[in-house]
Amino acid sequence: MSESDSLLKPSPVQPLLRLASIDAYRGFVMFLMMAEILHLRQVAKKVAEAGECCTKILSGRSTDIWDFLAHHQSHVEWVGCTLHDMIQPSFSFLVGVALAFSLVSRLAKGQSKCRMTVHAFWRALVLILLGVFLRSMSSSQTNWTFEDTLTQIGLGYAFLFLLGLTGSFRVQLGAVIVILVGYWCAFAFYPLPGDDFDWAKAGVAADWEHHLTGFAAHWNKNTNIAWKFDVWFLNLFPRAEKFTNNGGGYATLSFIPTLATMILGLLAGNLLRSNRPWWKKLGLFVVAGAVCLGLGWGLDALGVCPIVKRIWTPSWMLFSGGICFLILAAFYLFVDLARLKVLVLPWIVIGANSIVAYCMADTFLNPFFMKNLKIHLGADFFQYFGTPYEPLFLGAVVLFIDWLILLWLFRKKVFVRI
Repeated sequence: MSESDSLLKPSPVQPLLRLASIDAYRGFVMFLMMAEILHLRQVAKKVAEAGECCTKILSGRSTDIWDFLAHHQSHVEWVGCTLHDMIQPSFSFLVGVALAFSLVSRLAKGQSKCRMTVHAFWRALVLILLGVFLRSMSSSQTNWTFEDTLTQIGLGYAFLFLLGLTGSFRVQLGAVIVILVGYWCAFAFYPLPGDDFDWAKAGVAADWEHHLTGFAAHWNKNTNIAWKFDVWFLNLFPRAEKFTNNGGGYATLSFIPTLATMILGLLAGNLLRSNRPWWKKLGLFVVAGAVCLGLGWGLDALGVCPIVKRIWTPSWMLFSGGICFLILAAFYLFVDLARLKVLVLPWIVIGANSIVAYCMADTFLNPFFMKNLKIHLGADFFQYFGTPYEPLFLGAVVLFIDWLILLWLFRKKVFVRI
């Protein structure tokens, strides 16, 4: 057995400590998702429309800052990356990191591999169904789609667990390579739309400004193999109307390269819990991040594969995975090594109950808070800084209420797990 494999192989006697950096990173990601309630895009639009005269305290400030914040609270239309685009890959990456610790913890408690496997498959099913449930809350019937974060993780989680159970660095890294090459080939060899292609069914105009040309056209919106699969697969489920396309271009099969992102997280988790010195761990994180980031950018720049988050292209998996390595390195350095935990405590509170935070941001709870705040405080209360800033002020109050609930759970040591 190689040195790398032996260091990464689970040991039932190895003591484990919960690393605050993992909860802090997870909490930072969930905060970005919860902060959607600040409606920065809406604020930026209203500030631009109203002009400086609409503000009191903030009069005279440039709207450029609002445009910048709005841009990074939005997903890019197709090619590229914003801060908001990093939420899903970070969450997926951290699933792999957490699994590395969970495997060793369960083995240390004497759980059999059979019991652990059954639990992993059960967890995968629950994540899939929870994702479908949250997607269906505003629908008249069950909305059988599988492109959201929880469902995508659920679809790949069982495979991730089985790979983690091998304890082999080579097997896990090999799986990443096979997934990337195989997924690239599936798109690259799928035929481009012909002259008789029905663009209306694809839900995208033939002259859409974000269409790619040349070889990169194999990764265009709703004209690729993942879209074709969904046209068949999603219509196997009961639907009010026949599925023809996803408006955002998202696809079920993205769970396959998402699995590769989770495997990168698994590799990172194995490194974190290994007995390597801290400086070597940190250095390997930085090197891995730089290599993945460079490979992803290079594939896009050379026209081999564009960076598209919505269909999780191999270049996107590498590019975003590299960023995840670097962010984890930063949290590991400042939280675990420099012991600056107090500075990120608000994020740790969120990260310790990430499933609760996810559900709070994605259910009726926040609209309930917003409605009652306006009832009891009055609508004018949230217009103190000017009408354009009302969504920001109201959203900030609701976000704080959400955090107080998570803080109460944290102090009571109530942690919801699947």
